Amino acid sequence: MAIRYWEFEDAALREKLKSPNVKEIAKIYFDNETKAYRFSKALTEVKKRGELRLKDCPEDLPVATWKRYLDFGVTVGILKHEGNAYSFTDRYTKSLKNIATYIKSWAEMQGIDDLALLFAAAHIEKQTKRGGRKVSVGHLSEAPAIPEPEA
Repeated sequence: MAIRYWEFEDAALREKLKSPNVKEIAKIYFDNETKAYRFSKALTEVKKRGELRLKDCPEDLPVATWKRYLDFGVTVGILKHEGNAYSFTDRYTKSLKNIATYIKSWAEMQGIDDLALLFAAAHIEKQTKRGGRKVSVGHLSEAPAIPEPEA
């Protein structure tokens, strides 16, 4: 995800809201122009029809590609998939506000979290031969926040 927070500050957002377009939405999730286009195409089809079934998707893209990008829309909370049809949901906006509230609450909380305790599996320390000091080796894995659909 490439959320550039400064592009959604109050003044910038007011300007963007004068003429919203699907490209701005796709740019948040994809840097790759082709993936952004396909995601935009999926969102536009849902917008045109209100509900979109896979069997009703245009034939200019394979059904598997339609499914991949529609499912990605469900994963990030823009779409919902009920009764074999995809449609828009308002879950995304509420969730984003809740995340912002949670982050603000954490930032204002007294005390500092013990990261070695919270991420015990990711934090490895090893003894060195010289002086017996503990040296941080690194992380076992790093997972992406939201999986992108493959091309």
